[in-house]
Amino acid sequence: MLKKTLKSLVLATLMAGTASMALAQEITLRATANSNDQDEDYDGLVVFKNYVENASNGAIAVELFIGTQLCAKGDECLAGVADGTIDVYISTSGGAAGLFPYIQVLDLPYLMSDDRVAEAVLTQTDFTKTLRGMAMADSGNKIRLMTIGNTGGWRNYANTKQRVTAPADLSGLKMRTVPADLPQFLATTLGAAPTPIPWPELFTSLQTGVVEGTANGITAIMSMKFPDAGLKYLTLDGHSYMGAFWWMGQDRFASLTDAQKQIVVDGFAALQQATFASPKRKEIQAYADFKSAGGEVYVPTAEEKAAFKSAVAPVMDWFKTNVKGGPEVLAAFDASVAAAQAIVDAERAEDLQ
Repeated sequence: MLKKTLKSLVLATLMAGTASMALAQEITLRATANSNDQDEDYDGLVVFKNYVENASNGAIAVELFIGTQLCAKGDECLAGVADGTIDVYISTSGGAAGLFPYIQVLDLPYLMSDDRVAEAVLTQTDFTKTLRGMAMADSGNKIRLMTIGNTGGWRNYANTKQRVTAPADLSGLKMRTVPADLPQFLATTLGAAPTPIPWPELFTSLQTGVVEGTANGITAIMSMKFPDAGLKYLTLDGHSYMGAFWWMGQDRFASLTDAQKQIVVDGFAALQQATFASPKRKEIQAYADFKSAGGEVYVPTAEEKAAFKSAVAPVMDWFKTNVKGGPEVLAAFDASVAAAQAIVDAERAEDLQ
């Protein structure tokens, strides 16, 4: 009798363990970033994975694919999100502009003053919700924008030729851009010669003179070792915030229980905070390394920055005229920036009391 009882308990325990393992393996989210393990995107995904797996007690697993294992380009990756072969994907605005051109609004220059304002726009206004609704409609309810984080800080002008202190200094400069209309028009407006070059080819293009400049954050510049390719001059004009758009398949999201959805949403909130913090920490060493490699960092005066802002005014009209949904999304963005600026100004005033 005792043997039978023990045998029954052992079997029950084994069956319970098997059921528990089945539950733990029931949901696996496949998440990809076309970057590397030194990137803010990777930092965000690690935080997301840790949060979701722990908060779900192992019921939701997150499998990371860093690089181009699942897809290599924005349109290809977003197609994977839509058809369910990819669950989570991070894109830049340029990477998703083919399907959602209006998200390039974050690339419009000199609309946000600093990190506090940018982060308030993305966490304390309805801006992300507005873009989510537009993207859902344009993807046939297949692609859901989960959050917007940061990938590399702010775009700054960097080049191999000379210090840039005024728009005229960019005249004729062969400037690398992504293959999207807005950054090419921006370069043209400033008198530069826009040259679309894939990111993996930029080092060689700088080295051989195919391009002479780029607009990136310091962490990206140093992770790619661009000073070794001749990049020497960096002007911290901070003309646009380098937004990271985190997408998830709507069918996949809808298939989750309400409790699981909450875990995933909270996981993206943790991811967002990680991507806000990561470039701030990494840029300390990156600036030191850039200077050690012979690089020159220039901080424009308020007057010089105002001259850049004045020079790019036509870009705003171009965006409203040429980008589908441009007027609506720019109006929403301007309103969100104004609201965020008011929030930050009030917080700063209160902190001084």
